[in-house]
Amino acid sequence: MKKTSDWICSQEIASDVTVHAGGVSFSLHKFPLVSKCGYIMKLLSDSKENDGLVVEIPDIPGGSEGFELAAKFCYGINFELSTENIAMVRCVAEYLEMTEDYAVGNLIKRSESYLNEVGLKTLAGAVCILQSSANLLPMAEKVRLINRCIDTIAFIVTKESQFLSSSGVDGALVTSSSSSSHPKAVVDWWAEDLIVLRIDIFQRVLLAMISRGFKQYALGPILMLYAQKCLRGLEIFRKSKKQIEQDQEHEKRIVLETIVSLLPRERNAMSVSFVSMLLRAAIYLETTMACRLDLEKRIGLQLGQAVLDDILIPSYNFEGDTLFDVDTVQRILMNYLEYALDGTRDEDYVSSPQSDMEKVGKLMECYLAEIASDCNLLVSKFINLAEHIPEQAKVSEDGMYRAIDIYLKAHPMLSDMERKKVCSLMDCQKLSREACAHAAQNDRLPVQTVVQVLYYEQQRLRDNMDGGLIAVEPMARQTNNNQPLNDELSRLKKENQDLKFELLKIKTRLREAERSSSSSFVDKSTVSNSSSTRYSADKPPLPRKSFINSVSKKLGKLAPFLRADGVLPSTNRGKSKQSKNRRHSIS
Repeated sequence: MKKTSDWICSQEIASDVTVHAGGVSFSLHKFPLVSKCGYIMKLLSDSKENDGLVVEIPDIPGGSEGFELAAKFCYGINFELSTENIAMVRCVAEYLEMTEDYAVGNLIKRSESYLNEVGLKTLAGAVCILQSSANLLPMAEKVRLINRCIDTIAFIVTKESQFLSSSGVDGALVTSSSSSSHPKAVVDWWAEDLIVLRIDIFQRVLLAMISRGFKQYALGPILMLYAQKCLRGLEIFRKSKKQIEQDQEHEKRIVLETIVSLLPRERNAMSVSFVSMLLRAAIYLETTMACRLDLEKRIGLQLGQAVLDDILIPSYNFEGDTLFDVDTVQRILMNYLEYALDGTRDEDYVSSPQSDMEKVGKLMECYLAEIASDCNLLVSKFINLAEHIPEQAKVSEDGMYRAIDIYLKAHPMLSDMERKKVCSLMDCQKLSREACAHAAQNDRLPVQTVVQVLYYEQQRLRDNMDGGLIAVEPMARQTNNNQPLNDELSRLKKENQDLKFELLKIKTRLREAERSSSSSFVDKSTVSNSSSTRYSADKPPLPRKSFINSVSKKLGKLAPFLRADGVLPSTNRGKSKQSKNRRHSIS
């Protein structure tokens, strides 16, 4: 502006019109302006004043900078057109009506020539012009500047990607790390340019690319880059209070919802870790429920590829809630089961249904063990989530036993009924030997569960011994080297004796509890009937019948635990009526 004013003053011609544009005053001459600007000519022709004319243009595109370029053109001052200022020049020329009707080779024609011959010939130029045009609305839409830039970008990107795909250039296409059958294009050469765009313009560019034949699954890399750029700084990986202003939160919420709407619909097109990151951000920013449910469904369809960190989603509720969002993970598991149990598998399914189901089972058992130490986790939530793990997903019950043990340790105030319900989640028959040995000495487990563990372990040992005896006889005829089999039998017998010893220890604990209860009863009866009742040291009183006494007698009938030869005598189990309170009793 200073250069323009200096040039005008150097002509030694007094200015006769003052233009206020974008908050800046320009002292100019009427003739150069009206000879090329139809807008200013109309304003000045309507004015009755000849001297000291004042023109107000407050809303001119580009403000004072844009009008300065137009004024220089009117005075014939050279300035350089570039991809940084061409959008502003084109919009100012349209606003001031600098058409061919007022001068040959006017600013509109000059700017259009630059756009067609230079600006829109390269991807970088089109992106730069598009980024500048986003700040010049609505004039940029009126002159179709934004649409032309978007079409140019879509055409260049689609053409290049199709060329690389058909030519098979190394590095042009790679296979997804998640073993997807859809190739993911490595588009860093153009993605870095597009992520600078505003989210609404960015969305229009991607939709134009898809309409021109660009594969939607190949949008994954650029969506990841854009999300990482726009959502950087969110505390989504730990439970903490929001440290973000309301305006920024609203802006990021719109960005996230738009990215989710653009995600490819093809299965395995996006990694589970990236979708999990989007879900954490969606919960943190409180997006629409439809957005969150969409992300939960996507994770559920690929749950077999997830790791523990992908589903450890913090709970951002600070009203004494749990550390982790258990309800969200349960919905993810339900989405997986709905998809997996229907048997409707896609062609791009990575692994067999059974192996995928086993991976999900192990994953959920690890998740249960991780959240079990949370003291705010209700027993109903723990049981509800554990019950949704299908039986076919459990190869062993060791993972479930570990989660149950951690939960009982972190919640010592549970009632006996709640402890029984928690322990009923595992099948004692599927525990490994190491888990059985640990459970037999675990004081946190109910007695009924420990008895079940010992019973099934002895049954397994007996079956192994019977199978070993059957295999010994034919092998003895073939070879004289029976030492390994003998060692195995000796080891099994020793383990059997150890289990019997553990059972005897439990029975001893039951008898001690029985004696303590009977002693309290004797003390009360002695106070009331001290004159009529006398007990000698050699004749202890008979204990009153109690629930523990009946359990002790029933355990005494378990001959398989007391026989040294390991043979199970026949018993009439059908005649005994099972106690309602002891649902796991073997009597």
